[in-house]
Amino acid sequence: MMRWRQRLPLSLVFAALALAYAALAAALSLLLSRWLQGAWAALLAVALLAPLLLYHVRRAFAPMNALFRALAGSVASYRDGDFGFGVAWQGGGALGTLVAAHNALGDALREQRLALVQRELLLDTMVQNTPVAMLLVDPSRRVVHANLAARKLLGDGRKLEGQSFDALLARTPAALREAFARGGDGMFTLGEADDIDAGNEEIYHLARRHFRLNGRRHELVLLRQLTAELRRQEVQTWKKVIRVISHELNNSLAPIASLAHSGAELLRRGQLERLPTALATIEERARHLEGFIRDYARFAKLPAPRREPVPWARFLAQLRSQVAFALDADPGDASIRIDAAQLEQALLNLLRNAHESGSRPEDVALALRRVPGAWRIDVLDRGSGMNEAVLANALLPFYSTKRHGTGLGLALAREIAEAHGGRIALLNRTGGGLCVSLVLPD
Repeated sequence: MMRWRQRLPLSLVFAALALAYAALAAALSLLLSRWLQGAWAALLAVALLAPLLLYHVRRAFAPMNALFRALAGSVASYRDGDFGFGVAWQGGGALGTLVAAHNALGDALREQRLALVQRELLLDTMVQNTPVAMLLVDPSRRVVHANLAARKLLGDGRKLEGQSFDALLARTPAALREAFARGGDGMFTLGEADDIDAGNEEIYHLARRHFRLNGRRHELVLLRQLTAELRRQEVQTWKKVIRVISHELNNSLAPIASLAHSGAELLRRGQLERLPTALATIEERARHLEGFIRDYARFAKLPAPRREPVPWARFLAQLRSQVAFALDADPGDASIRIDAAQLEQALLNLLRNAHESGSRPEDVALALRRVPGAWRIDVLDRGSGMNEAVLANALLPFYSTKRHGTGLGLALAREIAEAHGGRIALLNRTGGGLCVSLVLPD
């Protein structure tokens, strides 16, 4: 009986029950009318059949009620994150469609949950095994999460979750505390640079990021060890320096040695008329070598800037007396606190590069304008510009695309700008050429 009730439409079941009980009530009323009046006989028949009717109605509704309870239970399980339940229903119709849709939803949620768990496991594995120390700090300054590298660096391998970050920081070396006190990102060194055991010196980069998690402000702290990378770059830089210096020394010393030998032969033969030419060439190569070494020494020993107020009008006039350029500026009687000699050297290098870029002399220009809290200086040309690879490396020391370049002009300009608290950027201009932009604070 259960099976046919599940398969028949509910309206047909109720119609059959209604017809059956109407016929039964009519027959019972006719039988009771022998002893009672007609109305009382009908009421007594209905009263006698009501419990039986209620029983069959409940029997008819029982599978549907069980189905609804099963659906409610599975929905509660879904709400709790348990997607392992399904609902079985042998009937068809609207209820069969509802059950099929519910089971399909459960399958989709189960697959999504499994994929999410797999991604969480993968992400946790990556976070735990990355060499970068990572800590997540909540608004109450408690450590919410710390990976293995953070535990090793800050807790001797012990678990850090739940500890006060400020108390944890108080137990760290002074260099790390100072890096946090400065705020923002930065680099610091653990260990003594002059320690006999050079392996004790470790260089780290500190990065701090803030974001909102569940409506609350959290801080992500990243501590990355840079010692090996910096040492590798240092070795590569020294190798490049040695190659550049060796190249310049050979270019100068080889002709000097050859001309000295030739001069001795000319002197021995008494051909004194050719001797001044050889000596002049030796002097020219020696002076070139002297200037080359002097430029390297200047870059290596760049002193801290001695900043003092300098009127822009006077500074630009002094600069134009040494190199030609079109000026796009009207600073009036405004001034800026700079080391005039250092900034002049930086701009001379940039303007000479602009003249050597293949640009027409009249297209080399310097633009000066005020920006919030700073001054922006643009050195412009209409040369060939730079490709992406050159733009990415042009500011590095000893990097040069010129045949006889030292690779120090742009690097020196960058050192001077950053020593003044400013920055430098290079970008290609629309229509060809390069713009070298310096931004210097007041």
